Amino acid sequence: MPPPSASLDAVGEQLLAVQHQLRETQDWPPERLLKHQLRQLGLLTEHAFRTRPFYRERLTASGYQAGQEITEEFWRTLPVLSRREVQEHHAEITDGPVPADHLPYSWDSTSGSSGMPLRVKTTQRSLLMWLTATLREELWHRRDFSAKTAVIRRFSDNDAFPPHGKRVPDWGAPVALIYSTGPAALLDIRSTIEEQAAWLLQEQPDYLLSFASVIRELAQHFRRAGLRLPRLRSLRTYGEANGPDLAELCRDTFGVDTADVYSAAEAGYIALQCAEHKRYHVQSEMILVEVLDDAGRPCEPGAVGTVVVTPFYNFAMPLLRYAIGDVAEVGAPCPCGRTLPVLARILGKARDLVVLPSGARRFAYFGSRTIADFAQIMQLQLAQKSLYDLEVRLVTRGTFGPANEEKLRNMLNENLGAHFRITFDYRDAIARSPSGKYFDFVNELPA
Repeated sequence: MPPPSASLDAVGEQLLAVQHQLRETQDWPPERLLKHQLRQLGLLTEHAFRTRPFYRERLTASGYQAGQEITEEFWRTLPVLSRREVQEHHAEITDGPVPADHLPYSWDSTSGSSGMPLRVKTTQRSLLMWLTATLREELWHRRDFSAKTAVIRRFSDNDAFPPHGKRVPDWGAPVALIYSTGPAALLDIRSTIEEQAAWLLQEQPDYLLSFASVIRELAQHFRRAGLRLPRLRSLRTYGEANGPDLAELCRDTFGVDTADVYSAAEAGYIALQCAEHKRYHVQSEMILVEVLDDAGRPCEPGAVGTVVVTPFYNFAMPLLRYAIGDVAEVGAPCPCGRTLPVLARILGKARDLVVLPSGARRFAYFGSRTIADFAQIMQLQLAQKSLYDLEVRLVTRGTFGPANEEKLRNMLNENLGAHFRITFDYRDAIARSPSGKYFDFVNELPA
């Protein structure tokens, strides 16, 4: 661990203290880790029972009594919570008191792997856990904080567009809260792959962070054009499934490895990829992750099942046994020596890229935060039918109406960066693909 800066603020001191604790807990015997998890589940469950009528009814039906000790056996009797249930009972889950030392709270939004918009209420304590896991990932991968990092994602300030993007003097939170860092270069994801490539050649970063689908397209572009990024040391991905073929493509194209994180807006960090062995270590000090078969039983190593999560520290929006919409394979213990549970693969979504009328390709960002503000939308999928035509497939609660259609049409065209003809197709449900994956954007252009 590099030496911290001379002066730290209160958050930096907290993060550094927690990192020291995590260096110990990552090697705990499974029995000790389970004891910690059950204790955290007890605190969260009691809070949900006392303050949220939705959970009081749900827990009572399972035989829970106030102050009851949580055991593995009891926990597995609780019904799994679906995303649709969270949508339908959102107020009952989010309205209610929050412990004072967890405040303040804030709101975020996600469409998730199900295409179901969801407003997420989080707390200062949840944010601290997010920063803690972020810093842990940086330290696990032994990154050189004095180097230059580049990030391609959505920036709400609308000041990171090509050709120059935006430059800032440090890496930002959490790293810059503790350590001296090099500069960062930022580019909005609503830029084309060609614009992103030109920007990277201009910036020449040491590290690059973006979605797996963006990294894949960039690698293919650089490979076709015979371009290189000689200073690049590592590529970092998040938000989408990251298969072994992507790592191989990046090694062949850039001569560097990839590092992935598994996270979700409503759950925080779920698992971090091991720097040595590329397996995913579940962040079990912060979240309970269950991988269940079709009968609801825990999967053994090598088996694939549904991912069910319970974040320990979000008392503003408790999620008890929440099916996040992903599928994962349970892994055997990692040879690195950390005793944290292992996921071998996460079989989540991998988003297609939208093709603009000009023929340029770019990430299909269409604004999950704004979509979540449409109270009627229960599920959404966007399908590109031609270079000029998009179909919005909707499952709604009640009538959506022409005014909402026009508002959504304008918002989609603004975020997608082109003027498409947009039609609406209302459905009772939007099915997953035969492989079990859900895609909130699909490219259906003729081959």
